[in-house]
This record gives sequence, structure tokens and C-alpha cells, in this order.
Amino acid sequence: MILEVVDIQIDPAKRAEFEQAVAQGVAAAIVPAKGFRGYKLNAGIEQPGRFLLMIYWDTLENHTVDFRGSDAFALWRSHVGPYFLNPPQVEHFTLSSKSA
Repeated sequence: MILEVVDIQIDPAKRAEFEQAVAQGVAAAIVPAKGFRGYKLNAGIEQPGRFLLMIYWDTLENHTVDFRGSDAFALWRSHVGPYFLNPPQVEHFTLSSKSA
């Protein structure tokens, strides 16, 4: 399993709208995507306009090729893109260890 981590900066005054846009965008564009396994959205405490979006995929290619190469990616960005203060930082991870 692959973890996609997206570091997003928004205007803190638009937090509720952004959270709703993420939920709608995930439901419309990401849930149907090949290899999608789930997501989490965490809001920053020290930086109220910062969010970490974590999306779980079966493979790296499910995100980078299948999803990003599809019309669903444009649909996703139409939901959340207007809130970005700058381009989000995206990285991918594999599980190295975990607690019980």
C-alpha cells in the first residue's frame, strides 16, 4: 500500500468551506478511482490554514498514472484547487513499521 501525503495551505477563514470541498471532491472523484483505499484530512493546530491530506492507494501508479491521467483528477482539482494559497506539496510513502 502507498500513502500519498499532500501538504496544503489555505486561508484559515475558509476552513469549513475547504473541508466540505475535500469531502465532496473525494466522494465524486477519488473514491471511484482504481486502487483507492481511503483517506484522512488533518488540520494544523499551530498553523490553522495548513492541512495534511493522506490518501491510501494500492500502488504508486494508481495515483500517478491511473488517477492523475484521468478526467477525475480535473474534477478533484475543481473542488479543492480554488482554496490553495500555493501549489500543494505531494510525496509518497511506504509503510516501514507500525504499532499493534
